Amino acid sequence: MSSLIEQGKKAAAIAAVNNHVKDGQKIGIGSGSTIVYAVEHLAERVKTENMKVTCVPTSFQATQLIQEHGLVLSDLNSTPELDIAIDGADEVDTALNLIKGGGGCQTQEKAVAAAANEFYVVADFRKNSANLGEKWKKGVPIEVLPFTYRTLMTRIESSLGGKAVLRMAQHKAGPVITDNGNFILDWVFDSCQGDWSSTNVTLKMMPGVIETGLFCGMASAVYIGMEDGTVKSFHR
Repeated sequence: MSSLIEQGKKAAAIAAVNNHVKDGQKIGIGSGSTIVYAVEHLAERVKTENMKVTCVPTSFQATQLIQEHGLVLSDLNSTPELDIAIDGADEVDTALNLIKGGGGCQTQEKAVAAAANEFYVVADFRKNSANLGEKWKKGVPIEVLPFTYRTLMTRIESSLGGKAVLRMAQHKAGPVITDNGNFILDWVFDSCQGDWSSTNVTLKMMPGVIETGLFCGMASAVYIGMEDGTVKSFHR
């Protein structure tokens, strides 16, 4: 199964790069395992087609990938407007709502996606659901100011139900610290919330919330790598 999953990831990443990357573009580069294949293929195209592109990362991992493959690195301050952004997702529903942030980079991922004219998502078949929460059981990641996390846990649960949990680090004592120096709450919701845009606004309005892992109305298209190596695409 693992080899089929990797084949699906690679196929989806290649399809997105081939269909949307053009010479001279400014490109947002996301985070996660599927994006590794996208950057590898992008680097191949840059070399073989003598393309010139500028890449803006969403995380330290993405920065390393860009540098390792010899691509031109920039940031949002130097390159505030992007042509496209390519990123992965933890889950995608039929309305192209996304849950992102399993890797803790949702704030920068959303900022980069919002700066792009078009936002393309690549994922494998395990991430494709009819409704958010169907397959992704770890909840919606929410980046919060450290001194507000206890208040926010209570407020999220009283307002929206479910359970908000402080994400703890795996290989060190204490909580996960984001690239921005903040904490992450994972909100495990009871059932489908229905209007995810409204839920996102409710969360964002809580003092102390920096950003959520709910990406609503942002994806231009999603490329899903299937078990047989084919790719299904869904467009807004």
